[in-house]
Amino acid sequence: MLRILALFCSGFLIYVGTLYAQLTQQVTQQATQEETLSGPDSHETLPGPHSHLLGEWGGERPRLLQRGIRFDFQYISDTLWNIKSEQKERSASWNRVRGTVDIDFGALVEQPGLYFHATALWQGGGNMGTYLGLLTSPSGMSSANTFRLDSWWLEKRWFNERLTARVGQFAGQDFYGTQHYGASFIFEPMGYALGNLFNTFESFDPPSTPAMEIRVVPIRHFYVKSMVEAEDRQPFAHNPSGLVPQFRGVPVSISEIGFTPGQKASAVRAFDNVESRKGYSGLYQFGASFNPGKFTTQPGTKLTSGNYLLYWMASQALWRVDPREAKGLDATLAYDWSPADINRNNTMLTAGLRFNEPLPLRIHNTMSVGYVQSRLSQRFVPPGAQPWKSEHAFEFNTLVHVASMLFQPVIQYYANIGGRTKHAVVLGFRVHVEL
Repeated sequence: MLRILALFCSGFLIYVGTLYAQLTQQVTQQATQEETLSGPDSHETLPGPHSHLLGEWGGERPRLLQRGIRFDFQYISDTLWNIKSEQKERSASWNRVRGTVDIDFGALVEQPGLYFHATALWQGGGNMGTYLGLLTSPSGMSSANTFRLDSWWLEKRWFNERLTARVGQFAGQDFYGTQHYGASFIFEPMGYALGNLFNTFESFDPPSTPAMEIRVVPIRHFYVKSMVEAEDRQPFAHNPSGLVPQFRGVPVSISEIGFTPGQKASAVRAFDNVESRKGYSGLYQFGASFNPGKFTTQPGTKLTSGNYLLYWMASQALWRVDPREAKGLDATLAYDWSPADINRNNTMLTAGLRFNEPLPLRIHNTMSVGYVQSRLSQRFVPPGAQPWKSEHAFEFNTLVHVASMLFQPVIQYYANIGGRTKHAVVLGFRVHVEL
């Protein structure tokens, strides 16, 4: 990890004092389009002169960005309280500090269409989902305590971004099966990616694995993309630092086709923000992941080759006060399925509504309500036990943008925890600070 810190520092020192001029509005819009972070780490709001807690570094931040170099540092935390369940009352806080560098070589050294990305993080804390025994994690960030290089890649774009190739170390769940409105929710299946993509060992953030991807935009509102990644069933154990790429297991393939009414497919990123949701934009996705490795079937111990998962997702602006702006109502719906004889958590349904700018405030704000249904395969019911029930999760949260901070209070309700009969109520908030 010292190498990553040295990279950040050396890059900053090399260009400080040699870069000039102020960042124009066009550059700001380009930086927004090149969004490379996912899940809770994605940028909900546009960059601006007062969006960073540490300011503009005496003007160096916009000068660097004009030359195609963007440094991004942020702190995010989810603080949750178990206020009603069969477990004793308990609070849990999950914290993450992330540093990212994105380089546009077109602006830096006149190599248009060539980009580099690297991001590292420290994260740790308590996992409320594990404590309560939930299928739906209350936090879209919580996983394992770690300090590591998350992802890096080199990307080349041709024909006005109609064809894109990427190679490096990155997570499938950052770009496939992701919730387009993810920044508007806290719990995992809607705040990050569909919760049972783990069935095929699709890699996730932060323990990314070596991967390569091709993306094609044959017509204005339609795209096709596909990636191959290295399977690793124990990524935190095999590569604790993230610095040494691990090629373990079999290659996992993931593909997706998407239709994007309201905007060009070449401009669509995995997660939306305040700028991209203007107008009647939408994103409709169908995807599949396939793992040719060995899996155990139930109820016996027979090994079978191959496992797969299919998903369908739709995100659409339903109503706008002004057809050219973002204020109004959005809806999202997603469903996935995998074979019930191999996968315990074989289906998931998510649905949500988001009201953009509902409060008469000058600062950015949203209100969102979400629902997650997790179904377990009855073939995995222990002998003599009652059949599984569907776990239901509900969430309501409000997001407000104050200076460099996003504050997001939330209340969650869970029924049939872990497929059984218990209930829980969770109360908390998310804080997201751009440093």
